[in-house]
Amino acid sequence: MNAPRDTGSDEALKADRIEAAIALMGQRVPAGQAQTLAAFAREYLRQVDPEDVLDRPAEELMGALLSHWQFGQRREPGRPKVRVLSPASGEHGWSSRHTVIEIVNDDMPFLVDSVTMELSRRGSTLHLIVHPIFAVERGADGSLRSIRPRGEAPDAPRESWMHIEIDRLVDAAQRAEVLADLERVLADVRAAVTDFQPMVARLREAADELQRGAPAAVADEAHEACAFLRWLADDHLVLLGYLQHDLVMHDGVEALRLVPGSGLGLLRESSQPAVSASFAALPPAMRAAARQPSPVAIVTKANTRSTVHRPGYTDYIGVKRYDAEGHVIGEHRFIGLLTSSAYMERVAEIPILRGKVAEVRRRAGLTPGGHLDKALAHILETYPRDELFQIATDELYETALGILRLGQRQKLRLFVRRDPFERFVSCLVYVPRDAYSTELRRKFMDILTQ
Repeated sequence: MNAPRDTGSDEALKADRIEAAIALMGQRVPAGQAQTLAAFAREYLRQVDPEDVLDRPAEELMGALLSHWQFGQRREPGRPKVRVLSPASGEHGWSSRHTVIEIVNDDMPFLVDSVTMELSRRGSTLHLIVHPIFAVERGADGSLRSIRPRGEAPDAPRESWMHIEIDRLVDAAQRAEVLADLERVLADVRAAVTDFQPMVARLREAADELQRGAPAAVADEAHEACAFLRWLADDHLVLLGYLQHDLVMHDGVEALRLVPGSGLGLLRESSQPAVSASFAALPPAMRAAARQPSPVAIVTKANTRSTVHRPGYTDYIGVKRYDAEGHVIGEHRFIGLLTSSAYMERVAEIPILRGKVAEVRRRAGLTPGGHLDKALAHILETYPRDELFQIATDELYETALGILRLGQRQKLRLFVRRDPFERFVSCLVYVPRDAYSTELRRKFMDILTQ
């Protein structure tokens, strides 16, 4: 039987180790800086697990604290400061068995998620993350004038200071790659956060525009699409990018041409071609459908993975634009990530989904409140939410009824949905509960991948 840990003792030992590191720092800096550095060190390590502090000798803690302190003394306003080093006593005056990443940046959402996601994408093992938030004052040239715990100066600008340890990288070229990747991700985070409110405004404007301008032939569909856009704007979508396109003829074929000055977030125009390459790559039938008044809005997955907040392909919402005569003239394009609440809300409360589900149940014609009707309702409520947003009603009806027919039968069934834009295939595999195992799941995955 293991004895419980004495957490009070751990905290006391942690405090002693921090004070030992502070004493060592005092020997390295001018006397006038010692008190400021001591306060910095205590706040820096305040929320770090005692085990992580006690796992490092005071000399290593001192080196890490002093290194980050010196690195953050000057920072260009509005830009992150990042470095990647493998500390060695001869070169850096301190050593670590890991490679250390130091970041000083304006505090903003998604920093830790995005940075750790990028490191995981690279296959790096994370050994330690220290992430204090400080209240800072800097001069016009970016020089550090004061730094305090954020609670002591609630109105002062806040900065995120991140210390991350990964497996040691001996090769300088590898460290340079990590640095470039992190700078790219931090730029993406800044773009998405800076433009978030303007993108929400575009989402609401697209709904208002649709309400005013959609042709009478698609009035009901447009009404539901407007409700959906407003639902997204109500904290159900982490917006990452926005673009507006005009629908034009280019080299004799339908094309989406960028509206200059419309790009926001990750779709800012510095990297955007004048003509949408993704639209040009669509099958001819899908490009031709762009002129049709319906569907008013398209929800699918983009073919790019998110670099911000969480991994996975971004959600793509395309909303048609109409002229005064009801002709399609372009598109509002939004990319983002559905929030956790979008996955947790009941489908009956979500615009677009509620219509699909109601239509499937109507077509099924089951006795309301009966056993089969309840089973179908459960299937639709628990259907993979991303799929539910993307699947057409006809396909949903066939798949949901196929699942319902399985009932209590011990049968295996595969349901396949092809993306109409011909970019991916979704596969749902239903297996008898008693037969399911991790090994079987991996076999299915290998078969489908091949």
